[in-house]
Amino acid sequence: MAFQLIDLPYPDTALAPAVSAETLSFHYGKHHQAYLDKMNAAIEGTDHADKPMEAIVSAARGSNQGLFNNAAQSWNHAFYWHSMAAEETAPSDDLKAKIDAAFGSVDELKKQLKERGAGHFASGWVWLAEKDGALSIEETHDGDTLADSGFNPLLTIDVWEHAYYLDHQNKRPAYLDAVVDNKLNWAFASENLARGSAWTYPA
Repeated sequence: MAFQLIDLPYPDTALAPAVSAETLSFHYGKHHQAYLDKMNAAIEGTDHADKPMEAIVSAARGSNQGLFNNAAQSWNHAFYWHSMAAEETAPSDDLKAKIDAAFGSVDELKKQLKERGAGHFASGWVWLAEKDGALSIEETHDGDTLADSGFNPLLTIDVWEHAYYLDHQNKRPAYLDAVVDNKLNWAFASENLARGSAWTYPA
């Protein structure tokens, strides 16, 4: 089974100016597609060929770094596209209550997401995640993922330079301000929390 590039859940102009159509054309159409192509080539004719992407990530972790990198990045990027929306949505009552319990308010969570993203050294990902009923902000470096971590990821923000350089140059905080303040998909986060288990890549 070859995995396909997911459809973006919005027009390619919908995230501007936080993320421009030009950035999406490279990030989604080139980077994400390349990760998928390399993963598909690596699993063709192997025992992994018919497994869900999450199982491939888990099986490759620690044993096949090349396959892990491409599978994890394929999953992370698909999750990232869904973590944003053309217009900011509102968290469900349940999610809002958990945000208030963990961070004090949605505004304080946004502040901490931006701080963690700006302070993250080099490439990686910043996540809002749930485990054992409590929310936390987690970070993964390079191509690592929460897909097989025991956490239930609710949202993620890509802090690799290719996510923002065309639009914001080296100003990662400006990208984080634009995405976190205006484009986070709290409806998606609410769905992930309600489901109670990690999102799965569409078969």
